[in-house]
Amino acid sequence: MVDRPDLIAPEIAEKYGVSIHTVTKAWARHPGWPASHKRGRYKAYDAKAVADFVREHVQRPAVELEPRRLYTAQEIAEATGLSAGTIRADRTRGRWPEPDDTEYGVNRWYGATATAALAGRRGYRRGASPTS
Repeated sequence: MVDRPDLIAPEIAEKYGVSIHTVTKAWARHPGWPASHKRGRYKAYDAKAVADFVREHVQRPAVELEPRRLYTAQEIAEATGLSAGTIRADRTRGRWPEPDDTEYGVNRWYGATATAALAGRRGYRRGASPTS
């Protein structure tokens, strides 16, 4: 895709790997979403402003957990901004790994396990900037 100074909703959706519905119904309704102008039948948005919005409001920074330390769901939640309930729900749905340790009935994951699980989640940076 050619980098343009402005982007329309389908281009934004393609560039950031989300649905057009996410762009038009979720992101565009956020108070921090950039102003628009018309391009054909679509509203167009400044590409740099969209990248700034995604970086500030959508993407979560990569989390660095100590690889050999055990973390509870609550500790992972505090470090990542996810809720412990989301981690538990994802585990139930098979989208989060089984705990590495369950001593005393407490589920705990090594930092390396949690980091690998987080890397597979949408919205976490994996070394690429939102403008690339």
